[in-house]
Amino acid sequence: MMNKFLEISRVGIEFPTSNGTYCALSDVDFHINEGEFVSIIGHSGCGKSTVLNIVAGLYQATSGGVILDGKEVNEPGPDRAVVFQSHALMPWLSVYDNVALGVEQVFKGNKTRAEMMEWVEHNLRLVKMDHATQKMPHEISGGMKQRVGIARCLAMQPKVMLMDEPFGALDALTRANLQDSVMEIQKELNTTVILITHDVDEAVLMSDKIVMMSNGPAARVGEILEIDLARPRERLALAKSDKFNYYRQQVLSFLYEKKGVVDFDAAKKKIETTPAESAQASSNDEKVS
Repeated sequence: MMNKFLEISRVGIEFPTSNGTYCALSDVDFHINEGEFVSIIGHSGCGKSTVLNIVAGLYQATSGGVILDGKEVNEPGPDRAVVFQSHALMPWLSVYDNVALGVEQVFKGNKTRAEMMEWVEHNLRLVKMDHATQKMPHEISGGMKQRVGIARCLAMQPKVMLMDEPFGALDALTRANLQDSVMEIQKELNTTVILITHDVDEAVLMSDKIVMMSNGPAARVGEILEIDLARPRERLALAKSDKFNYYRQQVLSFLYEKKGVVDFDAAKKKIETTPAESAQASSNDEKVS
């Protein structure tokens, strides 16, 4: 039986501005079980990334707090690894050395040099980048850079992997391939994942649970949708799945109809589009503006 591994408990945060205090989040409250893949979705400015940064320990909540595996989160730590939209690789280091950098920081004193080398190579194999260990970042594609960034996070053996729109800058085919790889790795390692995304299909495809945020200011959790789709998930099979389309419709309904989007005809068209049709559309069509 799964437990409440990560608890985001009544979190609120305020930021000082020239016009006074701005309340970005108010009473955000949900939990994540160990091994769950959870997406957070909502319109721009709803505080999705702010929630992730609070879990990462990069921001301090004004009220409430975060408990991870029984311990309060109040600063960054290797138990929470972040994959950003930008790969954030060190341009002067090779693929191997970019991953080794994190491994040395986390395991120095606990692993021998040989053990650390094998661990780096193991994690590069997981993301299918073991063929390019000596390449420099400028010598590999954007998708490959993200794979290295994911390997660097996995190599730290975090309790939670935090992914802030990691596929947003990639072309559609590379994005799909990397989504599939992340799902395979997550299933193999039973990693707990929080994914920030604007993409409805991506959220439904990858998640066990989708947390839908209300609009800001003072954004909060609007609805939580449990995704009951068998794994492994094949995107071509899901294109014909009524269940997949039902979940997709629920998310779109929340984002467009319940949040007061003016163009209801456009929202309705999005809801009625099948996953197969969506795959042929522009990669921006399913993004929430």
